[in-house]
Amino acid sequence: MLVRCPYCGKSVAVNGLGRKPFNVPVINVYDAIRLYQNIPAAAESLGCSRAYIYRVLKQYGMTSMDVINKENKK
Repeated sequence: MLVRCPYCGKSVAVNGLGRKPFNVPVINVYDAIRLYQNIPAAAESLGCSRAYIYRVLKQYGMTSMDVINKENKK
């Protein structure tokens, strides 16, 4: 992508703006929550934020309590 410099007016080629998306499979999120039984510890072990975990769970129609309670029922 070409971006024009606001100061000198030259065009500069820029490759890939922003961060790469963080993609952790839902099974890894699920397993981390089952293992640690809380979201902050699971997020730390996966190297992501708590919000990311909640977003992944919401995307698949689950809540953290669904995952934790399913483990306790076994």
